[in-house]
Amino acid sequence: MHMADALISPLVGGTMWVATAGVAAYSIKKIQTEMDEKKIPLMGVMGAFIFASQMINFTIPATGSSGHIGGGLILAILLGPYAGFLTMASVLTIQALFFADGGLLALGSNIFNMGFFSCFIAYPLIYKGLMGKGYSTRRILFASVLTAIIGLQLGAFGVVLETLFSGKTELPFGTFVLLMQPIHLAIGAVEGLVTAAIVTYIWNQRPEIIEKAASGQAIGNVSIKKVVAGMVAIAVITGGGLSWFASSNPDGLEWAMTKTAGTAELEAPDGIHQQLSELQSKTAFLPDYSFKAPVNDTEQIAGEAEETWPAVSGGTSTSGLVGGGLTLALAALVGAGISLLKRRKNGARA
Repeated sequence: MHMADALISPLVGGTMWVATAGVAAYSIKKIQTEMDEKKIPLMGVMGAFIFASQMINFTIPATGSSGHIGGGLILAILLGPYAGFLTMASVLTIQALFFADGGLLALGSNIFNMGFFSCFIAYPLIYKGLMGKGYSTRRILFASVLTAIIGLQLGAFGVVLETLFSGKTELPFGTFVLLMQPIHLAIGAVEGLVTAAIVTYIWNQRPEIIEKAASGQAIGNVSIKKVVAGMVAIAVITGGGLSWFASSNPDGLEWAMTKTAGTAELEAPDGIHQQLSELQSKTAFLPDYSFKAPVNDTEQIAGEAEETWPAVSGGTSTSGLVGGGLTLALAALVGAGISLLKRRKNGARA
């Protein structure tokens, strides 16, 4: 659900930027009560894992489409909704700036669609309610799948509404929504399985992490070294190697657009769309998770990429490792900044 800038108008894009900034500011304020030195590295490694995981598109059988996990629910369960939302914002910001995945105008929409609905709607209202009777492998599986599906359905519907309010007549509401919702239902089911696997792993290692995230408490004296080391290893393997096995089929949004409008890329108008596109072309040093190719070689390389699977590529591995590292650094920096703000406030009160 990484929207391109061409899908939204400046008014809608600006509105969603303001809404996302408001949620981020609220999250920064609320998270200070549960922020400690151990949550900082956990935010970083979970951000790196989500970055790497989103590089892997899995095929949706019998559709010609593919999908990747959103990751908002995983982040909310392990970090709490506030830190989870801020970590998701870190992931999507790195993707947009340095890998040209999702537009800069649409960044506010993408963060809101993939972060807000999972962290602040699906997680507290559905997941926590289902897990109220205690954790077990079966309950984690059921709650993860159901909650991931609902969260992704809300996010997909958000995309449809944003294109509607942007006046994109190429994507009529009725047709677009009837394609977006079912395909993201299937994607949500797979995300639920991945979420259940990660949550079960960490529950078996350190259940206190999940318990404290759910109650809004600091991690405290709980040792998280094994969990952090394990998630770093998983992120490196995923971004550095498993990313070669990503499906080449269009993702759910591109598939729905093609079925609706006959193309996966709408023409962006001049003005701010063009200016932001030029800016992104300068900042994205690994566009589409690969090395920049000479202009004359672009078509040839694209053709070769379509014919080979797995797509063994140094550019893809580099993107997974560099992107994961940048996301880890940004998410940890956000956490460190909040921790510093908390200490200053406590010092002023003293």
